[in-house]
Amino acid sequence: MAATDPRLDAYIANAAEFAQPILTHLRAVVHAACPGVEETIKWGLPHFTHKGMLCHMAAFKAHCAFGFSKADLVMAAHAKTGAMGEFGRIASVADLPSKATLVKFIKAAKKLNDEGVKSSAQKKPATPLPLGVPGDLLAALVAAGPALANFDVFTAAQKREYVAWLDEAKTDATRQRRLAQAVEWIAQAKTRNWKYAKC
Repeated sequence: MAATDPRLDAYIANAAEFAQPILTHLRAVVHAACPGVEETIKWGLPHFTHKGMLCHMAAFKAHCAFGFSKADLVMAAHAKTGAMGEFGRIASVADLPSKATLVKFIKAAKKLNDEGVKSSAQKKPATPLPLGVPGDLLAALVAAGPALANFDVFTAAQKREYVAWLDEAKTDATRQRRLAQAVEWIAQAKTRNWKYAKC
């Protein structure tokens, strides 16, 4: 295997026992498919880069996730739903596609990065509305493990609902209570108004 980042070693070692062989397998497949890939930790999660973001993996209490930065182009109709990433909730190595299939996807992602192709998700929106995430919210999300990853996949409107709710607090005590509640809900992948969402 190529050069590795000791932070990924630590992440895998600290993951639940069921997750360790999954993460180890994914890491080895990424290195095999993209020699020279670089490892890093972003937003508290293991990422692999090659001329830009390539793919990422994560371990949760009962499942793992694996996905691509340009999933809309790499995976197309193959993506599953139900978890962060494009392979659904991965509870064992058997839940993953074959090594050959994973290698095919990783090589496709590498080729896109080599060619400088941008995903549709990376294209500039028609009406950009910048979202400033308050420092206290960002720090709390980073400290809460999967909360930041969940927040990252929320729509801009869903993120703004949490930011506005915090900013509307009249006192620091109220803001701190709301911050704690927000992080708890986001860690559960709940939007600010989840109680009123249609099932």
